[in-house]
Amino acid sequence: MKKIIFFIFAFFLIFLIDQTIKHFFLNGFEWHSKCISLVLAINKGVAFSMFSFLGEYLKYIQLFFIFLLFYFFIKEKVLFKHPIITGILFGAAISNLYDRFRVGGVVDYVYWHCFFDFAIFNFADVMIDLSILMFAYYYFFAKILLKK
Repeated sequence: MKKIIFFIFAFFLIFLIDQTIKHFFLNGFEWHSKCISLVLAINKGVAFSMFSFLGEYLKYIQLFFIFLLFYFFIKEKVLFKHPIITGILFGAAISNLYDRFRVGGVVDYVYWHCFFDFAIFNFADVMIDLSILMFAYYYFFAKILLKK
């Protein structure tokens, strides 16, 4: 039960932080510097706007895959082994999916343009990347270190 509480806490913390930040951009906040601009962009695709041609179907496809991944995490007991990392991952994923249903695309706002242009992204994207790195570390490196 304690692990479920950790999962729920991490899930809602990430979801609420992400949605709060996005609220400011949806209400007109902008900031620019030499290398980074914080500016609203609605991404109708996924990373680098891929699959935007799927239109309205994309959110339902993503919903299916999120449910499938959640089922796998429960079946394989990943959620119970790593409730905080799992909460971060699913809180961020659901936050981006929520954007698709609410505004028609993912609300992105961090734009790196110093020396090269990088894809525009948001806090949830960073949390998804961070959670995947934490899973990778645990499953690849931590097990190796424990064997020594």
